[in-house]
Amino acid sequence: MELALTTVDLTLSQYRLLILLGEGKEAASSLADKLAVSRPSITAVVDGLVARGLVERNADPVDRRRVAHDITLDGAQALAKADGAVDARLAMIAGAAGDDVAARALSDLESWRSALESYRACKAAEADPAVNVLNAEAVAAAR
Repeated sequence: MELALTTVDLTLSQYRLLILLGEGKEAASSLADKLAVSRPSITAVVDGLVARGLVERNADPVDRRRVAHDITLDGAQALAKADGAVDARLAMIAGAAGDDVAARALSDLESWRSALESYRACKAAEADPAVNVLNAEAVAAAR
């Protein structure tokens, strides 16, 4: 992944942070917890992304002591390019094993991607108090 990300001028830490922010606004403390890193580490990564216009900081209108981080349009485009670069690198690696193995490996990766997306949707539904009955059933089934 790191080799693929160098082609789009992102580090693995920046990529991981953009993925999280692609799911919605987050406070630095939440980002640090989700990425299992220290708050100063998150600040350094965010500073670099803010300087490049990929992330923005916004004061919370209710609690001005809190700052939310959000991905910008340029950040979303950078994330999409990074996803494409990672996908291309994985396809190239899988292709070295032959067509049958490559197809199976890429299919397995797609299954993992789908599972991750379902997991994230369930976690988001758990955090949203306005979850409808269908989402609640999906969350229960995921456990």
